Amino acid sequence: MLNIIRLLRVHQYIKNLFVLVGIVFAKRWDIETLMSAGLIFLAFCAISSAIYIMNDLFDVEVDRQHPVKKLRPIASGTVSQKQASLTILILICIALTLATSVNFYVVFFILLYTCLNIAYSWRLKHIAILDIFCISTGFMLRILSGTVGLGITPSSWLLLCGLMLTLFLGFTKRRAELLTLESLQDTSQSLTRRVLDDYTPAAIEQFISISAAATILSYSLYTVSAETASKYGEGVMIYTVPFVIYGIYRYILMLHMQEKGNDAARDLYTDPHLISTVLAWIITTLIMLA
Repeated sequence: MLNIIRLLRVHQYIKNLFVLVGIVFAKRWDIETLMSAGLIFLAFCAISSAIYIMNDLFDVEVDRQHPVKKLRPIASGTVSQKQASLTILILICIALTLATSVNFYVVFFILLYTCLNIAYSWRLKHIAILDIFCISTGFMLRILSGTVGLGITPSSWLLLCGLMLTLFLGFTKRRAELLTLESLQDTSQSLTRRVLDDYTPAAIEQFISISAAATILSYSLYTVSAETASKYGEGVMIYTVPFVIYGIYRYILMLHMQEKGNDAARDLYTDPHLISTVLAWIITTLIMLA
């Protein structure tokens, strides 16, 4: 059972909090909406775990050649491929059941997320740049589920900021993978992503810089936009901008100085600076919106 839990990658569930962004900024904090949002969150937890297991099944042979990934339950043999397949089926049923209890839109986004990730695992993850856009699209589907799925019109600013941030995280992940390869003597055994052959450190550094700048700029413009001023008050949200800037700078520093970036969720859990920054941003945002 412990190995099955490891297979689910529960620590990655924090990524599914993107479904809650819409209700926070729409100020839809009534019990009914919060309960529906909670069901969407759980549905994405179930389907994302199913996708992680599916990826492990697809990559089991190359994972066994990787110095770290060979310890994963399927690659190490502690969980059989039959058990993993059964777990995927159960998780998909749970996700669809939870999504159905909300509405058709959530079911549609869950199915679209599933199809996207199957295509990603099968082919798209081997195409440079498109692989990162696929990852970003997965986050955008979470945001849409937490807005359209709850009868909330998604703000164009919300979608833009979400896109830029997730592109930034995607490119930092690829840079971290390249840094890992550079530190290993025998890269032929550790190269589990063929797409890395199509990236160069210089190119990814530019992609990271552009995405980071676009994230900061789009969020800053959002905080001073006429739309935001009409909803929350003139200049209210601008006080949350420093936390966003600091968080991005901190993450870039961790990428280069602490060999982080391979797992954004784990990095957030383990770095006190990021934890404090995110909590400060959340508290300040809620105070400004109240």
